Amino acid sequence: MAKRRSTPASRQRLQQLPDLLVTRILPSAARFGAQLIADDAKQRLGGKRAKTEGGAKVLIADSVKVRVRRRDYKIRARILLDGPGAYVGRWIEYGTEPHFISVDQAMSGGRSARRVNYLDGKASKEGRAGPGATLIINGKPVGRTVHHDGARAFPFLRPALDTRRDEAVAEIRRRTAQQLSRAGGPAPMPEDDE
Repeated sequence: MAKRRSTPASRQRLQQLPDLLVTRILPSAARFGAQLIADDAKQRLGGKRAKTEGGAKVLIADSVKVRVRRRDYKIRARILLDGPGAYVGRWIEYGTEPHFISVDQAMSGGRSARRVNYLDGKASKEGRAGPGATLIINGKPVGRTVHHDGARAFPFLRPALDTRRDEAVAEIRRRTAQQLSRAGGPAPMPEDDE
């Protein structure tokens, strides 16, 4: 059997490979795999919009984000809702139960619900209209409390994961093998037939 000695440069590359794998190659590959799932979730949301605190309308799909964390030798890619419109995204994914809406006493600062409806220091016309017109929803006074029938769930994150999981895993494998070969690492192992 023929023996082969490695050069000092190739030994050094092999010594650096585990650290390179954990710090750069695997997080990058995990991000690409997770991004495939996140893109599918955004597509499922379509043009659904939410209002921000300032009243601007934003696309809920813009709140679908990918985050990759590395802790020791564990890499975790997460797809989450973050930013403007994220609160509505959670309601869309899981739906809501029937519930009552009223002014929270802790948030009212001792003010009546009618006083809460002041806009820019002036009471809105809707807030003064009608008997007990204290809450304003969509510009209409509705009273001290209102019953919401709830909302049906429209899952978009979980179906995206279920339908794109295999493709994401294949992308992670492909990217890892590609980056390993660029770094001068060993040949990638063959894929298992799962």
